[in-house]
Amino acid sequence: MSAIISFITVNREPLLWLLASLVLLAVEAATTQMVCIWFSLGAFVTVFAAMLGWSFSMQLTVFFIVSALALVLTRRFVKDVLKVKSVPTNADSVIGLCGSVTEEINNLAQTGKVFVNGLTWTGRSRTNEVIPVGATVVVDGIEGVKVIVEPVAQPENHPFSSGNSF
Repeated sequence: MSAIISFITVNREPLLWLLASLVLLAVEAATTQMVCIWFSLGAFVTVFAAMLGWSFSMQLTVFFIVSALALVLTRRFVKDVLKVKSVPTNADSVIGLCGSVTEEINNLAQTGKVFVNGLTWTGRSRTNEVIPVGATVVVDGIEGVKVIVEPVAQPENHPFSSGNSF
């Protein structure tokens, strides 16, 4: 037992860096994004600096330099390999649909409601123009919980110009 305590006492700093490397590796394994792998590598390389008896400030320098180099040299490759895919939601299904303005859309006043696909959404104008109640709009995008719309020019015989609801 005293041999183990003696070993730990003599090799305290390398063991702490090894433990840090393993903990960072475990955190990396528990996440869906690569966030700690570079620091885990930096801590692992620092084990050798600690074994050589380098001062703690030199060990920290090695840790930060190796971590930064690993990040800079592999970030682009990792980003290309681990393409994060955005998952479309049901809300995306309203993009491209026409709707009816039920409350005047005024971006400056932060007002506006649009009825589209059976739901009422908070609406904002893509062009920042005020869009009156009853106007027909097309959903151009979604930002948070707001639909971004553009007004649709309605000819006289357009089926929605008679006030039909959506």
